[in-house]
Amino acid sequence: MERSRIAVAGASGLIGGALARSLMSDGHEVVRLVRRAPRAGEVRWDPERRSVDAAGLAGCDAVVNLAGAGVGSRRWTDEYKARIRSSRVDGTAALAEALAGLPEDVRPRVFVNGSAIGYYGETGDRSVDESAPPGEGFLPEVCVAWEAAADPAREAGVRTVFARTGLVVARGGGAWGRLFPLFRAGLGGRMGDGRQYWSFVALHDEVAALRHLLDTDGLSGPFNLTAPHPVTNREVTEAMSRVLRRPAVFPVPAPVLRTVLGEMAGDVLGSARVLPARLQESGFRFAFPRIEGAIRAAL
Repeated sequence: MERSRIAVAGASGLIGGALARSLMSDGHEVVRLVRRAPRAGEVRWDPERRSVDAAGLAGCDAVVNLAGAGVGSRRWTDEYKARIRSSRVDGTAALAEALAGLPEDVRPRVFVNGSAIGYYGETGDRSVDESAPPGEGFLPEVCVAWEAAADPAREAGVRTVFARTGLVVARGGGAWGRLFPLFRAGLGGRMGDGRQYWSFVALHDEVAALRHLLDTDGLSGPFNLTAPHPVTNREVTEAMSRVLRRPAVFPVPAPVLRTVLGEMAGDVLGSARVLPARLQESGFRFAFPRIEGAIRAAL
């Protein structure tokens, strides 16, 4: 991509921050969406109220929306579940409606919107790709509504892409941000029976895939941002133990997880064997396709 102006919502998060740094290192201009009074290079928005300063998006080449309350940040009370949903659906709707309302000559060409492999729900040992229908339960329902909220942009002719992201392997946040300290302390272990599939992606590959989706004309719709070799939780445990050279002998039984995490335990114990079929078909190549390499890249 030639030097571009790209607006990023969620630039303070793990993925958004890494994407913004990558883009700026290559000379692109990043416009950050913020909830406070904006400074230079920022645009004000209020996703809860579906409000965004659309004029600040005029002239941008692309908009990337990675904002949303953390799914694993706290126990899923009814109140927090509502926040998980609204922070994604309302924020996406605000941006999509703002893009649709801009004159065509200053409208961004592409809208890359966050989504998640939670779309597929529980898949057990069965592999799924982007052609699979949504699953059942809270997270699939959120993902379906999240993606549908982008309809105004898509209907206005903006190339719209959904980045269905898996578990990001990184030290700075997400699930692995919590796993690394435990395993370094020798307190790691499998969760439940360890047979559930975890579809992971190295942070490096997550950012590279987002940039691929931004740069490649003609790509639209859903793309699974997961490595091509999903692994079981038991295999994750063994790989973490090998890489960090620490024992992993403290399994967490499923009943304990359910007691501690409540409804969110279903996400930890559930199995999602997700493949990046469309991403690979589009020509993307993973730098870290296997779990041990992804873990080593995060250190």
